Amino acid sequence: MSLQRFSMATFNLYNLQLPGLKMNRGQKVWTQAEFDQKVSWIGGQLAALDADIVGLQELWHADAMAQVLAARGLDATYDLLAVPATGKRIVCGALVRKGLLRGDPRWVDKFPEETRLEESNPTDLQAPAINVIIPGFSRPVLNFQVALRDDSLTEVFVTHFKSKLPTTISDEPWFDESFRSHQLALGSALATIRRTAEAKALRVLLTGVLKGSKTPVIVLGDVNDGQHSNTVNILTEQPKYLVGDARGGVDNALYTAQTLQELRDTRDVYYTHVHNDLRESLDQVMVSEQFYDHSRNRLWLFDGLTINNDHLNDEDHKATGTGDHGVVKVKFRWRPAKTDV
Repeated sequence: MSLQRFSMATFNLYNLQLPGLKMNRGQKVWTQAEFDQKVSWIGGQLAALDADIVGLQELWHADAMAQVLAARGLDATYDLLAVPATGKRIVCGALVRKGLLRGDPRWVDKFPEETRLEESNPTDLQAPAINVIIPGFSRPVLNFQVALRDDSLTEVFVTHFKSKLPTTISDEPWFDESFRSHQLALGSALATIRRTAEAKALRVLLTGVLKGSKTPVIVLGDVNDGQHSNTVNILTEQPKYLVGDARGGVDNALYTAQTLQELRDTRDVYYTHVHNDLRESLDQVMVSEQFYDHSRNRLWLFDGLTINNDHLNDEDHKATGTGDHGVVKVKFRWRPAKTDV
């Protein structure tokens, strides 16, 4: 089966856990009524999306997602990738239209060995040495392969980085009154360091697949940072965009779907999250040059991006069953670049 068109989406499920089971500290468990609302809303979103691949974040329990699919009859449409989601921790998962998945998915907990964040001899003589020791991802990265075309496989990564929410330090053994007025700054710095390290670790995994190859690669996820953030810049390696038809492209780069949409549009109204009235784009879809219009190695042509974010206006997501992130869908159609250009 070789597709002529396909679509993918990224979907933060807002703590999809079975009713009565614990979640993060300070979060109340879902009642049966609240869970039923979530099942109904998520199922409706998925049915409307009708995407071929859906990256899932904030999934606690595979059985909860299975109930969502069964309630809408979508279990006949999708393979659910959620093996580690046993209710003990948040896991990245995915839905893959039946017939597309190849091989077994893997979840990567530990950082690759090449993720070394140490500088013992700074080139800037005024800068002190640095050594950041973080052994693994906050949420395991999901990696799997799909066959969009009969003659090749596409690598898909689903990720969820540390949020901007300040890390709690009041329980640390070193914490005392002298740190109390600095909790917010210190916690925010720790969250940023962790998120940056996770971006670098995922970039190592991506480079292992991208560099020197023509393998199509897709990254879906809640990276908790915007299009031009340092986090996203690490992942994409900041490629050039407008370089002429079939004359650009970098084998180790990624291209954000948000930018691809902006190149087709006259107004940027992209946002997937609202906090303190600040609208941000935290949920990203990134693709390799095989999905970039102006790449000489293009296989797929960008065919539009849509975001369902009206539910972000809901004041009580628990009451409505809605999520606190927008749902992003991106479409492509088969259109290889002409080699004689």
